[in-house]
Amino acid sequence: MRIARSLCLVLAISAPLPAFAIDPPYQPQMERLSEILGSLYMLAPLCGDVATDWRGQMAELIALDEPDDDRRARLAGAFNAGYEAYARFYRSCTPAAQTAITRLLAEGEALARDIHQRYAE
Repeated sequence: MRIARSLCLVLAISAPLPAFAIDPPYQPQMERLSEILGSLYMLAPLCGDVATDWRGQMAELIALDEPDDDRRARLAGAFNAGYEAYARFYRSCTPAAQTAITRLLAEGEALARDIHQRYAE
């Protein structure tokens, strides 16, 4: 009985574990950038900016990064969370919405620049 338990324990320990992808070091910044793009996708048209395609920018970001399915889902989830966060409170362009757009643009630009400078090949 003891030998059987020991054998089962050895087999369980030596069994191959499923491989998990390792996130790149810039994943948190990419998720925040995705959230910002989602927020801008919701807010910018309210304040008259219909020229910038924030959803298209998000698609381009994903295409350039070439994430695996799990990372792609997290980036899309962050985009949607950013959209939903502002959709709950804004139905028209207000001074607060304009301020949020200005801050989001500045933060997004800084994040994009930081990711590129630190991690681009």
